[in-house]
Amino acid sequence: MSIGLGILLVAIGAVLTYALNVTVDWIDLDLVGMILMIAGAIVTVLGIVFAVRRRRSITETRAVADPVSGERVTRTEDRVAPPEV
Repeated sequence: MSIGLGILLVAIGAVLTYALNVTVDWIDLDLVGMILMIAGAIVTVLGIVFAVRRRRSITETRAVADPVSGERVTRTEDRVAPPEV
């Protein structure tokens, strides 16, 4: 969600900066557009960093023999890795 929000902010900022030729006395639309583009870039980068960090996981596979039937039982567990310090 934050990646999409960042891209939206960059797009709105680019429209305000480069596509509009409107002069408003009380606000500088070019400056607002640049601020939105910078904020959108920061939000996008942070969203990517958090998404990559969240997807780290540890996969553990165990194979044991069932004592009753003698069949081999394989169990796979996925765990989220602890955060690195």
